[in-house]
Amino acid sequence: MAERMQKFVSLGQAWPDKRPASERAGDFHEIHREFIAEKAAAQASRCAQCGVPFCQTHCPLQNNIPDWLRLTAEGRLQEAYEVSAATNSMPEICGRICPQDRLCEGSCVIEQSEHGAVTIGAVEKYLTDTAWREGWVAPIAPRAERSESVGIIGAGPAGLAAAERLRLRGYQVTVYDRHDRIGGLLIYGIPNFKLEKEVVARRAQRLIDGGVRFELNCDVGTTISFQELRQRHDAVLIATGVYKAKPLNAPNEQQVVKALDFLIAANKVGLGDDVAEFASGALNAAGRRVVVIGGGDTAMDCVRTARRQGAKSVTCLYRRDRANMPGSQREVSHAEEEGVSFDWLATPKSVRAGKTPGVKAVRMRLGAPDASGRQAPEEDSGSDYAVPGDLIIAALGFDPEDLADAWDALDLKTTRWGTLAADEKTFATSLPGVFAAGDIVRGASLVVWAIKEGRDAADAIDAHIKTAARVAAE
Repeated sequence: MAERMQKFVSLGQAWPDKRPASERAGDFHEIHREFIAEKAAAQASRCAQCGVPFCQTHCPLQNNIPDWLRLTAEGRLQEAYEVSAATNSMPEICGRICPQDRLCEGSCVIEQSEHGAVTIGAVEKYLTDTAWREGWVAPIAPRAERSESVGIIGAGPAGLAAAERLRLRGYQVTVYDRHDRIGGLLIYGIPNFKLEKEVVARRAQRLIDGGVRFELNCDVGTTISFQELRQRHDAVLIATGVYKAKPLNAPNEQQVVKALDFLIAANKVGLGDDVAEFASGALNAAGRRVVVIGGGDTAMDCVRTARRQGAKSVTCLYRRDRANMPGSQREVSHAEEEGVSFDWLATPKSVRAGKTPGVKAVRMRLGAPDASGRQAPEEDSGSDYAVPGDLIIAALGFDPEDLADAWDALDLKTTRWGTLAADEKTFATSLPGVFAAGDIVRGASLVVWAIKEGRDAADAIDAHIKTAARVAAE
């Protein structure tokens, strides 16, 4: 192993080739070219094979990264894929959209020693794309069928991860989603240049082929009542995610476009749908001066989408500095390369329409740390200024919808943040046989956390159903 590994001293960090900014800013294709086998193996061989792998401990899924890097370096790609897939329901998706710079790669020991992290995400993507191409992705084949059924509300990453795990154990699984396609945020919230939709579609088809049923265009509380859904199934998992936009709380806020509305429209157009608000120009950045307010990954998706739609200019306003923004630094770098301007330490005071539309902003400075440990932004009085813009997009994060009210389930308890109250270990809610996982429990978070909680919730549901069956038999 030593001959094949620990080459980080003699071999530098290298990524898959990135398409030139002038080329990629004109389309919605993924920005990186594919690794070739030799390059993927070479980069995997840089792994130090640490006795205590911080890359693994800082991965929410606890992926066995050192082992599949070693197998990749040795050319044992099918085995490497199988190790990767053992803990992750969607490794090729995580390889594309996880903020590795904040998780596994940011914690890599050789990154800390300034040799440059192993390109874990790129190798993970390469392995699983190779597995799909070579036919190594096994179909879902339960060892035995069970009579019990589970209903899952939400076809996003948490719901899909839970559906796969439960179906593998033989449960009859039905997933309900209000959208017309499977994938939730993966389909409608994340742009193609980060995650092309064919990647999601083949995962969805694998679930369908494996016996998972999907009821789409099904809005629980309207199309079907929550009570009826509970009666249909032995257990129910709520995995709806959070989609309610946080308010801007500034005058003339009604003139501001919500980030998710903008991204959903762009993704639907990319999928070939007719979108009236895009055709009218209301949700189309072409030829417009775009201002995006926010500093997270959703804001980066918006600025980069606007750039590809042919915006005249794109500016991102964020109230903290670059070092303190919540989004991926890699995403910021990609956006800068593509022509996006960043206005740091700035926050909107109001939105102005008329002959000179734009945002009235004020400069900020960072003060003492707040309860989260981050420096709190404070207004710099007398520093008001104008940012021209005729398409203003707010990307300030998401809050949970009031499911208890919408579903006439007032006994469904929530936290003071509006998320569903669920046991940390069992994922059980206040209603018998009802479980919850993903963003609807933890708040807006990463796809990898949704996958992790979907898998864990499936395990909890399996234990719950088997316990109930044992008790009934006694």
